[in-house]
This record gives sequence, structure tokens and C-alpha cells, in this order.
Amino acid sequence: MAADTARPERWLSIVGIGEDGADGLSPAGRTAIEAAEVVFGGRRHLELAGALIRGEARPWPSPFDAACAAVVAERGRRVCVLASGDPMCFGVGATLARHVPADETTVLPAPSAFSLAAARLGWALQDVVTLSAHGRPPALVRPHLHPGARLIVLTSDGAGPAGLAALMTALGFGPSRLTVLEALGGPRERLRTTTAAGFDLDGIDALNVVAIEVAAAGGAAILPRAPGLPDDLFENDGQLTKREIRALTLSALAPRRGELLWDVGAGSGSVGIEWMLADPSLAAIAVEARSDRADRVRRNADALGVPGLRLVEGEAPAALSGLPAPDAVFVGGGAADAGVLDAVIAALKPGGRLIVNAVTLETEAVLAARYAAHGGDLVRLQVARASPVGSMTGWRAAMPVTQWVWTKPAAVNETEASSASAGPADAEQGA
Repeated sequence: MAADTARPERWLSIVGIGEDGADGLSPAGRTAIEAAEVVFGGRRHLELAGALIRGEARPWPSPFDAACAAVVAERGRRVCVLASGDPMCFGVGATLARHVPADETTVLPAPSAFSLAAARLGWALQDVVTLSAHGRPPALVRPHLHPGARLIVLTSDGAGPAGLAALMTALGFGPSRLTVLEALGGPRERLRTTTAAGFDLDGIDALNVVAIEVAAAGGAAILPRAPGLPDDLFENDGQLTKREIRALTLSALAPRRGELLWDVGAGSGSVGIEWMLADPSLAAIAVEARSDRADRVRRNADALGVPGLRLVEGEAPAALSGLPAPDAVFVGGGAADAGVLDAVIAALKPGGRLIVNAVTLETEAVLAARYAAHGGDLVRLQVARASPVGSMTGWRAAMPVTQWVWTKPAAVNETEASSASAGPADAEQGA
């Protein structure tokens, strides 16, 4: 019997439209709108394309969460979705792509706000960091604030540029040059320039992007690209994986694009935060039993530009139940509890990495037993710092850290991976 090679009908068209409305559409875009039985879009989009709409015009539902279901419910009819600029660039097209196969969809983009802004400023777009703070915390710009960097940031509304300026000034980047570009591509287009510290623009159109030329004042806290951020960047109560140990821990965790980390016994959240800073595609879940430390993790994540860090308050291993499977796990507290290690080993994906740090003899004994039974690497890490000794200087050693590094085999016997507890749980975050 011959295979069915018929291609599915492309019933959904997603058309990017700019502030110039129908005049800026391609012939294909105009045809898609005119031929549609149903046209979805924001009220502004529907007004811009109003002269071309022949079918039913449907504004997006509120809340927007129901929008994709509304579109999918019309499968079998000719449907058009209107979007700002490039629908696949922080747009509804990217959202719909998770619900409608590509071979059922035709996407007809217009220039994105990023492209228009770069064109107005004469910036090479490939050399610019493009971010969306639309419905997202402005702290997302934090890792990208390096002198000489250029950023283009989408905002949520007319107050967004002032919020960015205030954040940058507070972080020591007040001299940065900010250009606010409003209603790009239409009759209301306007460009105005100021500095972050001297921001005084008002009456800003809700449809805007901010172009940033980063400059730092003296003492600005610039986040290095390498792991091992200075300890004083993290609010903490002493339960902090210290800088040198943290750098080696991140190296052992070996983050790879798109992976998920569990940071169990998060303390200040430093390991999960630095994991996420390594690449925008990385995600982390911080698990912390104490509410005061959990609040501290949240503040640190926001302050260091990874507000997407997920926090789970609760005691491991119970708090781990139902979480998505991790690609890597760091256990900084509670490793002496056999149930915690058993739980993370069971949840870890095949090929995933488990890193456990210990500072007490009891937990070190647990790690030694696991290493003897299952292999991996067992490493003793020792750091000493120069400090005053009377009128002279000498070395003061920090507590040594024993680190077990283990990669889960493609097939592992979870029962064999378990071993008896070597004593009560302790707080290893202080390593």
C-alpha cells in the first residue's frame, strides 16, 4: 500500500504588521488577511488591518492564556493571526508554534522592533544584545551590563524606560546612554536620548523599545563572565558556597545548553544563580527549607539578573517530589541524609551529573561510602587566604571541602545506588 504523502493544509497564517498598517504589508500578507474566515489579533492590530478584514475579527481573549486554545479550536477554517513585527521574535507566533505544527502554518513576518531600532541607530544587529522586558522583570538586563555593550530592550509600557534607567543607575551604570524609540514605523514614531542617571523623558508611548549604550561609573558592580562571582555580591547569612569552591563546583556541574539544575539546600542560591548566568537557556530550581533563606534566594536571583530561578520551599527529599527531572544536581545541604541522595540519584537523568559538597566528617563518610560503591571522583578542596598575624601576614585556611562528583550511567540500579545514612543532616551550604 502506498504511503500517504499528502501534505496537511496550511490553515493558519500568522502575519506580522507594523505601525504603518496595511500599507506596509506584502501582497501575500494582504491576501492572507483578506482570505481569512477568522482574524485574531490585538485591538490595535485589528484596527491597523481593518480595511482588509473580510471575515470575523476576533480580539484576543483576556486573559491571554486562552488565546492559543481559541485559535486551535478553529482548525479546519482559514484563520489569520495578526502580530507585531516579526511574530517569531518574542511574539505570538513563537507561542502558537508550540500548539500548531509548522507544516500547518504560514508565517509572514514584518521587520521586528529590534530590526527597526537598529536601522534607525545604524547599529549592526548581530553585535547587539536583544532582550524582552515585556511582562518580564527589568533585572534581566543585569548580566549584560558591561561597558561598551549595546542592548535593545522591549518594554511593557510607557513606564518601562524609566524603570530600566532607575535600575541601571542603582547598579552604577548611570552614565549609560539611553535612546527611547517610540511607535517605530508609524506616523507617531519618535526617538529621544538621555542618560540613565539623568532620565527625564515623559509622555512615552506604550509601544517602545530602549536602546542602551552601556557605560559604568566608578565602583559599578560588573558581573564577570567566568564562574565564581565575588562573595559580597550575594546577600547571605554565612551559608554560602564560597567563591573558589563555587567556581570549581560550577566547573564540575558542566552546564550545557537548555539543561535544568536542582540546587538542593540552596542557602543563598549562589550555585543555582551562577548556573543560570552561564547561558540564557539554562534553568534552575532552588530547594530551601528555611523561609528566611528562601526569601534571600529570591532577592539574590532578582539582584543578579536571573529572576526566572524557581524556588521550592521545603525539606528534601519530600520537597523534590513532582519536580521535573534534572540534568544536574548540586547538594549543598542535607547530604548526610541517605534519603536525599537516594532521591536525587533516582530523579537524575541518565548521563546527568551529581555534585555533593561536604564540610563535616559525618557527611564526608557518606560521600566516601558512595564513592567506594559507585565510583566517580572524590576530591578534597582546600583554600587559604592571607590575613594579618599581629604586625605581619600569614595564611588562614578555610574549612576543607570534600566533593563527590558522579555521572549517572545510561542505566543505573537505583537500589544499588543507595547506601545507609552516616548521621544526621547538616547544613553544608557554608562550604
